[in-house]
Amino acid sequence: MKGEKYTRYERARIVGARALQVFMGAPVLIDTSNTDPLEIALEEMKLGVIPITVKRDRLGR
Repeated sequence: MKGEKYTRYERARIVGARALQVFMGAPVLIDTSNTDPLEIALEEMKLGVIPITVKRDRLGR
């Protein structure tokens, strides 16, 4: 969803899901000195490299 803003609930769900992936051993997509999965996921979200999408209905919900 490039160019669109995520709601705070979508951001929380995406970051939480990505942090769990990193915790379970998924490769980190950025160069960082952090070791905390949540901090890594937050950095990835800030840089826009998280490979997770949000599907909405045609009304934008």
